[in-house]
Amino acid sequence: MDLPVLEKEALMLPDTERALLANLLLVSLETGSDALRQKWIEESESRLRAWQSGLISALDGPETMASLRSRFAK
Repeated sequence: MDLPVLEKEALMLPDTERALLANLLLVSLETGSDALRQKWIEESESRLRAWQSGLISALDGPETMASLRSRFAK
């Protein structure tokens, strides 16, 4: 299957399935070091603590995605 056909098929998937596919593709490219992986773990834990303590707020996922789609539409 060539790339344009694969892209067309992938873009027809529901949002959740596209996200899962994107994650699988990104994971397949991972060549990062353990140190880099640890930095991302620390960052995510820091963000979670900031949210839990009220320093930052969460955004509604579907609402945010809709806003981004309209903002960056082709």
